Amino acid sequence: MSQAELMKLIVAPCFSEKATRASENGKSITFEVLRCADKLSIKKAVELMFEVEVDSVRTINVRGKVRRFGRIEGATKAWKKAYVKLKPGHDISFGEAAE
Repeated sequence: MSQAELMKLIVAPCFSEKATRASENGKSITFEVLRCADKLSIKKAVELMFEVEVDSVRTINVRGKVRRFGRIEGATKAWKKAYVKLKPGHDISFGEAAE
């Protein structure tokens, strides 16, 4: 894969309670990635974008939830989540305030 394709794999970081707990406890960062992404390409993309070393990658396919709008039934889109564990000594910061 080219560098441009790798940069497009990571959609956004996830900031939920579960993702925050995982990042505090085990140096695991959570990202929303494209559904076609595999573990090796996610690892390469994170290493390229954030200049860190990745230890392991775990992925989860998140199903879309069924929603109702009156009589009309629809669903939210399905997406893929990646838990990226960094090697010791590496960290990613998303613009926290410096003190």
